[in-house]
Amino acid sequence: MTMVNRPFRPIRARGAAAAALTAGALLVSLTGCGGGPEGDAAAGGHAAPRPSPKPSPAWRTDPASVAALGDSITAGFDACSVLADCPAVSWATGTDPQVDSVARRLVKDPATHSWNFAKTGALIRDLPAQVDQAVRQRPELVTVLVGANDACRPDVGSMTTEAAFRADFEASLRTLRRALPKTQVYVAAVPDLMRLWSQGRQNPMAKDVWKLGICGSMLRDPDDLSKAADARRQSVRDRVVAYNKALETVCGRDALCRYDRSVFDFRFTGAELSGWDWFHPGREGQRELARMAFREITRKGA
Repeated sequence: MTMVNRPFRPIRARGAAAAALTAGALLVSLTGCGGGPEGDAAAGGHAAPRPSPKPSPAWRTDPASVAALGDSITAGFDACSVLADCPAVSWATGTDPQVDSVARRLVKDPATHSWNFAKTGALIRDLPAQVDQAVRQRPELVTVLVGANDACRPDVGSMTTEAAFRADFEASLRTLRRALPKTQVYVAAVPDLMRLWSQGRQNPMAKDVWKLGICGSMLRDPDDLSKAADARRQSVRDRVVAYNKALETVCGRDALCRYDRSVFDFRFTGAELSGWDWFHPGREGQRELARMAFREITRKGA
C-alpha cells in the first residue's frame, strides 16, 4: 500500500481556532441582542421612552384663605392690653388696619376666610392638635410661628430637645399634607431671643417685669454678665438656631412649604416690643411680622 504524505496539522491548534470562533460568535450575539438603547437602535428597534418627571406644584402668590397656627405671638398676647390675647392685631389674621395682617392683604373677606388657632403658651408638641383644627376649614394657606416657648423655659435643662422639636414638626406637616395636599405652608423662624435680652435689659421697667419669671432660661438676671450667665444665654440661642434648622430642613422637603429666616434675623428694637412685658411684639412688632410674611408669601419663583 502506498503511503501518501499529508501536511501535519496539530490537533491542539484546531481546537484553539474553534474556541476563538465560538467566543467571537457569542460576543456578536450578546452585543446584537442589546440590553440598552444602543442595541435596540442597532437592531432597528426603538428604545422604550422614559417617563418624564412629575413637575413640582407651583407656589401661588394669591391664596384665598388663611389659617394661623402657633403661640402667643400669633394670638397677639399683650399687644393691646396686659395679660390678654388680642387676635385683632395678629400679624397673620388680624383685622387692625395699622398692622395690615397677611389675611387683610390677601383675603377678600378675612372674617369668613381666615382662622386663628394659635394658643398662648403653646409648644411645638401642641402643633399637631392645631393642624387638626385647621384642616377642617381647608385653608389655601397655613402660617406657622412656634418655638419660642420651647426655648423659653424656667431653665436651660427644661428646653425642648432638638430631636423632639423636629419630630413634632414633621408629624404636624405630615398630617397637614395628607389631609390637604395642595395647601401652602408659610413657616416663620423662631425669633432671636438673645436680641430680646440685649434690647430689653436697657430698660429698667423691662427688667422688673422679667423678674416675674418670663423666659427664665434667657432673661433671668439680665445684668449678670458672668461667664456662666453668658454660657446659659448662648445655650438658649444655640437651641433656637437648632429649632430653626429643623424647621428649614423639614419644610425644604415639601414643595409647597416656605421657611422664612428673616424673622430670626430681624433687628428689632424696644419700639417693636409690648410695653407691658417687653417680650411679646406690640402693634409695631406685629406689623413688621406681617410685612416680612407677606413679602415671602408673594415672592415669585421657587
